[in-house]
Amino acid sequence: MKVIVIGCTHAGTASILNLRKADPKVEITVYERNSTISFLSCGIALYVGGVINDPQGLFYCSPEKLEDLGVATKMKHDVKNVNFDKKSVTVYNMDTGEEFEDTYDKLIITTGSWPVVPDIQGIDLENILLSKNYDHSNMIIEKAKTAKNIVVVGAGYIGVELVEAFKALGKNVSLIDGMDRILSRYLDKEFTDVAEKALKEHGIDIMLNEKIVGFEGNDGKVSKVLTDKSSYEADMVILSIGFRPNTGLFKGKLEMLPNGAIIVDEYMRTSREGVFAAGDSCAIVYNPTGRHEYIPLATNAVRMGTLIAKNINGPVLKYMGTQGTSGIKIIDYNIASTGITEESAKAAGIEIETSTLIDNYRPEFMPDYESLQLKVVFEKDSRVIIGAQILSKYDLTQSINTLSVCIQKKMTIDELAFVDFFFQPHYNKPWNYLNSVGLNALK
Repeated sequence: MKVIVIGCTHAGTASILNLRKADPKVEITVYERNSTISFLSCGIALYVGGVINDPQGLFYCSPEKLEDLGVATKMKHDVKNVNFDKKSVTVYNMDTGEEFEDTYDKLIITTGSWPVVPDIQGIDLENILLSKNYDHSNMIIEKAKTAKNIVVVGAGYIGVELVEAFKALGKNVSLIDGMDRILSRYLDKEFTDVAEKALKEHGIDIMLNEKIVGFEGNDGKVSKVLTDKSSYEADMVILSIGFRPNTGLFKGKLEMLPNGAIIVDEYMRTSREGVFAAGDSCAIVYNPTGRHEYIPLATNAVRMGTLIAKNINGPVLKYMGTQGTSGIKIIDYNIASTGITEESAKAAGIEIETSTLIDNYRPEFMPDYESLQLKVVFEKDSRVIIGAQILSKYDLTQSINTLSVCIQKKMTIDELAFVDFFFQPHYNKPWNYLNSVGLNALK
């Protein structure tokens, strides 16, 4: 069997490594248009801020390792066309200019995503940068050496992490977003209020409800960011507005969501026989709603890529869906969330109730302790848990993984109140805070 893999970041790497492990004889060819594979872009802010000195730690695989495993690894090769009827791909060698065709028995699409770049005035000015891959991270670090005023556009995880990293480098930093809160996709207002306050107290300017309309420059370099409300001096701008599936190659050929995310079934199969897809190029089942949604996370990507290897010769192991579980550290606060927020649930027309706990995570007779803020979102009628958020200066983020399992297994808030959790004064109270938030919701 001959397998072709298009793209090799998280999902592609996972599918290749597991496929090779399962079948040492399968013929695998990967086409990747970049010069690196498996780069953990979630570590860019740590690299930029100097927390990580050796960027090689942000790679967990390499083209050389794949070659050693007998994988034909074609870097700087761009797939220009796929003919699903002929089971062939047209490939462009970016180094030589050669174009050629290759054939497959099974095709794996792991083309990932690409940052949203608005078509606005001045977008092509120098020092307006993206934050996605290894080359971007090196460019950001190099340009930041001489930049004084840095503006980050987009207050998602990447944007928030970057402004903190730039502030650690002594820069004047501004964060701009068109929404009325930072991290609004992941957290409700009572959590983002805390995060915003911490960033502002750290000297980071935050401008919300402002839409970017253009950029001005001097000598071809950006000098000012223009919004619908004001303008801001900037000699460096990072765009972190969001991501889109990198699937233009398959438009009209595969079943997709309106945004271009490829729809796959629970075995990672696309709408074409013998064609699989995984990672940021795909839409997957979001358990809180039961619908296919676009949730680009590395954790989803590696799981999906691994499942392709399990199911490529026939359906064996189902994907269980995702809760979109994620976490972030902002200044001194450890924050994590899973599932749907209260605000998003109401916007989707889901009738919900919530339970919130504000307490110390361990007994007050201990030498020290920290407060925590925990919120659980659950369906009004069924009382099934569909979302949760936690915030504390003490790292309690692993509790969100527990609540992710609760959502996946459709546990009710009442059941959570009486789950068997251990007690030890070093770590918690006789009623664990996860129990307590459930108890608060009992009628």
